[in-house]
Amino acid sequence: MPLELERRPWAGALAVLILACSAFTPDAARAAAGTECTGVGFCYCVNADFRGAIDEKVAYFRAQIATERAKGKAIGYMSIPLSTAGGSYFGVNREVAQQVKERIEARFGANSAWVLNPTAKDADLPTLNGVRAGQGDYLLMWTRILEGQKALGEDFDFVYFVGPSDFAGFFGLTGKADMDRLAAYFDERLQKDADLKRSVERGSVSQTAFRNYYALRAATSFSVGAHDEWNVIRAVNNRRRDDPKLGVTNQLAVLFDGRAVSSAEAEQSVAAGNVGACKT
Repeated sequence: MPLELERRPWAGALAVLILACSAFTPDAARAAAGTECTGVGFCYCVNADFRGAIDEKVAYFRAQIATERAKGKAIGYMSIPLSTAGGSYFGVNREVAQQVKERIEARFGANSAWVLNPTAKDADLPTLNGVRAGQGDYLLMWTRILEGQKALGEDFDFVYFVGPSDFAGFFGLTGKADMDRLAAYFDERLQKDADLKRSVERGSVSQTAFRNYYALRAATSFSVGAHDEWNVIRAVNNRRRDDPKLGVTNQLAVLFDGRAVSSAEAEQSVAAGNVGACKT
């Protein structure tokens, strides 16, 4: 074969081209996807290439939680919309998340509570072979972190679901001309935020969509990933109630928009988000 290729140089190039093309066929892309299930029985369709990175992040955050727990702190997890979708913008959501984390820790006392912020940059999964992690990959990671090694949510004491007043506080909304204020904020930010400009150019967000989202729908109620997280915590608390060493009194506390939710709310499931096996 090598001698034959020397006589026909184009044959070697053709062979390389064929191999390169075959690596990017739909079948090759599908081969990377697989269904992964967690201790509480939630399954996600994930890219198999990210398994190692997910395992590393799970170990990293468990170690971080253990460090804060060793200081005697109550541990919380914050659920917040992330994606640039439906008028939402990731850059804003990341800033809101940091502000909410600081507010919660200040409310309970910085020496007494620590909140895991899922928008922190050290939570980002790496880009592998030019491919970014999808929501299924991230939800597998966060579900495993939330449920803990015993699938009892043993690493946490409470979960905080971000609501409309949390976003309103970030924008300084007063209940008077809130949509006008949001439209003005968008225009001002557009002048200095390159990522927002690119999102507008791609058609991912517009001033009107941004204004309407943050005035009317800015909350975990409208987040696909937060739906999964709500159901995960519900499943964890179901297991805690059935555990003779834990029971009702040792369920994870659940807060939404700054207040504790009722038993009726906490024990109710919501529509699934990313949960589901890979489609064949």
